[in-house]
Amino acid sequence: MTSEKARLPLDGIRVLDFTWVAAGPFTTLMLANMGAEVIKVESARRLDLSRGRPPFPPGKSGINASAAWIFGNVDKLSITLNMAQPKGRQIARRLVAISDIVMDNMTGGVMERWGMNYEELVRIKPDIIAVSMPVMGTTGPRRDYGGYGMGIEGISGIKAISGPPDQIPLGTGIAFPDAGPNPRHAVVGLLAALHYRNKTGKGQYVEVAQYESTAAFSGTAILEYTTNKRLQPRLGNRLPYAAPHGAYRCKGDDRWCVIAIFSDEEWEAFCHVIGDPPWSKEERFATILGRKKNEDELDRLVEEWTMEREAEEVMMSLQQAGVAAGIIQSGQNLLEHDPHLKARKAFVEVDNPEAGVITCHAPAFRLSSVPERTPRYAPLFGEHNQYVFQELLGMSEEEMDQLIVKEVIY
Repeated sequence: MTSEKARLPLDGIRVLDFTWVAAGPFTTLMLANMGAEVIKVESARRLDLSRGRPPFPPGKSGINASAAWIFGNVDKLSITLNMAQPKGRQIARRLVAISDIVMDNMTGGVMERWGMNYEELVRIKPDIIAVSMPVMGTTGPRRDYGGYGMGIEGISGIKAISGPPDQIPLGTGIAFPDAGPNPRHAVVGLLAALHYRNKTGKGQYVEVAQYESTAAFSGTAILEYTTNKRLQPRLGNRLPYAAPHGAYRCKGDDRWCVIAIFSDEEWEAFCHVIGDPPWSKEERFATILGRKKNEDELDRLVEEWTMEREAEEVMMSLQQAGVAAGIIQSGQNLLEHDPHLKARKAFVEVDNPEAGVITCHAPAFRLSSVPERTPRYAPLFGEHNQYVFQELLGMSEEEMDQLIVKEVIY
C-alpha cells in the first residue's frame, strides 16, 4: 500500500492473519516489517486481548492506544469479520483465494470448525501456505489444550529449571515463549515454505506446537532425563562450567552487573582488572573446579569489588579485558542510555492517531539491500474494512452496509 513497501523483500505477499495476543502477532509482525501485506482479522465479538492491556500513554486509553497492541502490530492492516456467522466464514474464504499465507494461533480444532483447515484451504487456493501455532498441536489427546506464554513455560519444562535451587520454580518472569522461541520458529518454517513454493509452485502446511518449540530452549534438561533419568536442578544464576557466574550488586540503588567467566584465561584477566588482590591468588581459586567448589565465598568477594563501582564501570572495564559482562538495565536505561542500542537504531518512534508518538522496536535484523524506514502505525480497529472489502473483494458500499447491520462486518 506504500511506495516504501515496494522495495521490501516480502512485497507482494499477502497474509490473512487470524492470530491474536502475542506469539502469533509477533510472527506476522516480522513479515509485515519486511513488506508483506498482513490483514489482521478481528471482531468486536472476540476482541484481541492485547488491545485492552496496559500500559497506555499518559491520558490515553481505548482499544487503539494500548502499548501492548501497538508494539506487536505496526505495519499491519485491520478488518472486522464475525467468524461466528456463516457469511463471515464465506467472506474469509474469499480472502483466502487472494492470499498467499493463512496464519492462526488458535487452539487445535478452531480452524477446522470454521471450515478453514489446511485441506479446505487447498481446495480454495491450491498453492496456499498455512501456518498454525496451537499450544499442543493439532493432533493427539491434548490438541484442545489452550493457554498463554506463562502456561507454556510450565508444560514445556522451562519453568521447572528456572529460579534459585532453594525456592519454588520461578520461570523467566516474562511470557518468554510468546516473544522468543515460538514466533521465531514459526517465521523460519514459513520462510522455508515460501522458498519451497517459489521452487516448486506448491504450498505447504506448517504446524508449530508452541510447547514443543519452547521445550527446544530447555538446553540439555530433556536429554538428561530421557537418557540418564536425572532431573536437572534449578541453578539460579549459576552454571556448572563457569565461575564466577552471576549478577552482582554495584554502586547505587538497585544497580547490578552480570559477570560470566568460563576459562582460566578469563579468570586471570578478571583478576588483573580488579587489581590482583591477595585472595585472587589463593590456590582454591586457581582452577574452575576450585572456583566452583568455593563459589559462595567467591561470589561474596567479587561483590565486594563491584559494590564500590558504578555498573557501567564494571561492565566496560571487564569487556575491554575480554571478560563477558553486562548491566542489568531498566526499561528507561535501554531506551535512553544504552550506547549499543542507540548505534543499532533499535527503537523507532511511530506516530499513532490515538496514542500519539510511541517508541517501538525496530526490526531486530537488518538486510543490506533494505532501506531504513519508519513502520506504519498499528492499525485502528477495523481501519481497513473499506480497502479490503471494497477494493480487494469488490463489494459495493450497499453490500458492506448490509453486512455491518447484520453484524457480519463486526
